[in-house]
Amino acid sequence: MKFDLEALAALDALVRTGSVAGAAQALHKVGSAVSYQVKKLEDQLRLPLLDRSGYRLRLTPEGEAVLNEGRRLLQQAHQLESLAQQLASGWEARLLLVVDGILPLEDSLKALKTLADEGVPTRVQLTIEFLSGVQQRFERDEADLMLVKDYQPQAGDRALALPELECLLCVAAGHPLAHLGRAARLADLHAHVELAVRDSGDTRQQRPNESHLFGGERVFFLSGFVAKRQALQMGMGFGWMPRYLVEEPLASGELRELDFEGGSRFRFTPWLVQRLDRPLGRAGQRLAELLQAAVSTR
Repeated sequence: MKFDLEALAALDALVRTGSVAGAAQALHKVGSAVSYQVKKLEDQLRLPLLDRSGYRLRLTPEGEAVLNEGRRLLQQAHQLESLAQQLASGWEARLLLVVDGILPLEDSLKALKTLADEGVPTRVQLTIEFLSGVQQRFERDEADLMLVKDYQPQAGDRALALPELECLLCVAAGHPLAHLGRAARLADLHAHVELAVRDSGDTRQQRPNESHLFGGERVFFLSGFVAKRQALQMGMGFGWMPRYLVEEPLASGELRELDFEGGSRFRFTPWLVQRLDRPLGRAGQRLAELLQAAVSTR
């Protein structure tokens, strides 16, 4: 019995994304090509792989068994392809870096600029995610490297601890919380809008308390920390910010560190993570070196 890896990849993408349109986008194909590949695989195996009776496509029991084995074949094929490329030229065809949006983007951009200046031929994609979305994207897209704040250790990863970063609880100088004349209590915070960054991950997999929310009724979720800083400067509310992003408005007095009885600062350790099942090639190794150098001289 013969079947091709493209058909397995189409089935895998369809299940991962949940739709033909999503699979087509992930595979850079048209939707009809994805549907054709999956139907062809069913015909070749003489098995119903998808239950199409409901609103959403679902795997049949036979489909689950085929996909589980197929994913192992796809991983082996990917490893073989990567090995062939590295043996031929030493350079990876592509490199995917996922970065946590709370970390200084300048570190990653400096590393990428050096790669460009050195003429590295590898195509590099940098993706920004937030909170649980960082590790989810790293695992889902099988990225090569990840810079992340909240790392959940995995047996197939190698993680390097990077220098700590500090976050401060901030508020505009003209905001009522800045003029209490005492340390703010939790009830004081609940009387005002809390500003937070939206988790870009799958909400069904998000971990509790990871965003340091204070539990008030009014929370405005923003798309990133630059937008959050602007909202703080406008006096919309209060919220945590990485120190490196608010040093200037704090120095000018535009923002203030909010005196809170539960503490107005916390520190965290970022991690540089890579996969053990797919060793980095020349470009990946160089990028990892440059990222480590960038954060060590921050």
